[in-house]
Amino acid sequence: MAIKNALLVDDSKVARFALSKLLEGRDMEVNMAGSAEEALDFLNANKRPDVIFMDHLMPGMNGVEATKAIKGNPETAAIPIIMCTSKKSQSFMEEARNFGVYNILTKPPHTEGLSLVLEQLDSDVTDGNLPEPPEPGNAVAGATEDEPLDIPTDASLEMSPKADGEPQGNGSGSGPQVVPLTSDLIEQIARSAVKTHINNRLHELLSSLFDEQFDHLKRALDESGKRQEAAVEERLNAVTEMIEQRTRNLRDDVAAEVNLNLARELAELRKDLSRNTGFTSNHMAELKDHITSVQTIDTEFWQTLQSEAIQQAHEISRETAEDIAQRTIDLFVSQQRSATSRLYTMGLAASLGIFAVGIAWLSGLFG
Repeated sequence: MAIKNALLVDDSKVARFALSKLLEGRDMEVNMAGSAEEALDFLNANKRPDVIFMDHLMPGMNGVEATKAIKGNPETAAIPIIMCTSKKSQSFMEEARNFGVYNILTKPPHTEGLSLVLEQLDSDVTDGNLPEPPEPGNAVAGATEDEPLDIPTDASLEMSPKADGEPQGNGSGSGPQVVPLTSDLIEQIARSAVKTHINNRLHELLSSLFDEQFDHLKRALDESGKRQEAAVEERLNAVTEMIEQRTRNLRDDVAAEVNLNLARELAELRKDLSRNTGFTSNHMAELKDHITSVQTIDTEFWQTLQSEAIQQAHEISRETAEDIAQRTIDLFVSQQRSATSRLYTMGLAASLGIFAVGIAWLSGLFG
């Protein structure tokens, strides 16, 4: 959402509180001012807000005058202003837009109406469709609370008794029209001024009454909350103390019961030990039988182990004898083969010698 922070201008603490809660519920940062003058000082000294919620009727400078001042300043003229008022007429809304109000939020504000206004503002800001600030001096006088006077805009007033006939003025129409200041006109002006004063005074009194009631209710709620917290704390302390007391008593009871049971068990154990001290004849007979059975088992085990060892020794001896005999036979065969090879070599050498001698003899015989 493009609208992140707002300036809330209202002289009523109750109205500021109610609207600020609605805005904070939409994750908006809210700054507040109690009067139009305070709002103008805030705008001059702080960062520009994204939107201004302006109350219509306020003592001193009202919402219309404050809107004109904001729109007349080039540095703040672009800030959209939403006027908070109880007036719902279409004519008032049109007149308010003429002097720079973006939209109207009826009082007291509701979540649905506020959502519609903010969603439209967010859409216009995102799309760049915000209306241009009005030109200076383009304000409409009918947007105030004063009754409109039946006087031409370019007229001047002239003192004239009520009994006079035609009003004195310039009949040619070349100059400004002169309106006689009759008692009827004075009465109308006075009635308008009194009505404005009464409305402003009633608004001040109602705002003051609401603020007093709000402060009184807030103090009552704070005091009630403190009393409740004190009562709850006192009750919690009493319950905690009672639980500790009962736990302590229960711990003592459990410890006493455990000690009693242990004492009984120890007494029974002592009795059993006193009855079964030393070896009896039965114990000796059982021990003798056990030793005899162990000896029998040991004898059988050693006999079995001895027979297995003798059998393994016989097998090892037989295998060793067979291995020695095989090696002896192999050695004899190899030796026989060696002797036969030597005899053959000697016979071959003798045969070759005899052959050589025969050749030599024959050579000498025929030579």
